[in-house]
Amino acid sequence: MEPRIGSTESRQKIREVEIPIDEKNSIKAYLCVPQGAKGIVLFVHGSGSSRFSSRNRYVAGVLNESCLATLLIDLLTANEEVVDLQTRELRFDINLLTERVMEATRWLAMDKELSGLKIGYFGASTGAAAALSAAAELGERIGAVVSRGGRPDLAGEKLSLVKTPTLLIVGGDDELVIEMNKHSAERLNCKKEIVIVPGATHLFEEPGKLERVAEVATEWFVRYIGS
Repeated sequence: MEPRIGSTESRQKIREVEIPIDEKNSIKAYLCVPQGAKGIVLFVHGSGSSRFSSRNRYVAGVLNESCLATLLIDLLTANEEVVDLQTRELRFDINLLTERVMEATRWLAMDKELSGLKIGYFGASTGAAAALSAAAELGERIGAVVSRGGRPDLAGEKLSLVKTPTLLIVGGDDELVIEMNKHSAERLNCKKEIVIVPGATHLFEEPGKLERVAEVATEWFVRYIGS
């Protein structure tokens, strides 16, 4: 499967942006705004991944084709990535990752082109916990959350504070993560659904499985932020 971001028309609008996180540092992101965009989805990648994730880029492309803008961010600065490659600690620092998601959301709100768009979060693996934690903090500002093979359990006590409609997508052969997602769903006090993709493992690498993820994620985002 070839990674993509959007249709031919959408690809022309892709640009790399930098999002300040303090006076000296910033994180990088890929922004794609298709013509007539009705909402924007911020992608929160999983452990050890980045804005270059081929799986997230594929899903982003499908969303672009449904008139949804996408922002694929790096959660760590360049220096932090060097440290994390050695220690693997920062990728599991949910509080830090949550703050980065919130900084990116604030950046969207300040951008003249993007500030009027409804916002959704797409979280993968540990990124799902950061997405849900940020949604709990920001409340009605976030219109939808989708988790792909996520670890929502790592959001801890924040789960019960989430009011945002949340879709949890899990591979049918990812048995441990299925149980984690079921327990987490019980703690969510919001509109929620679990979709189990038969025959899929944690990374949805099997033929047709990532396409199914993109399909149900697009339906969820269009319903809640794309109208």
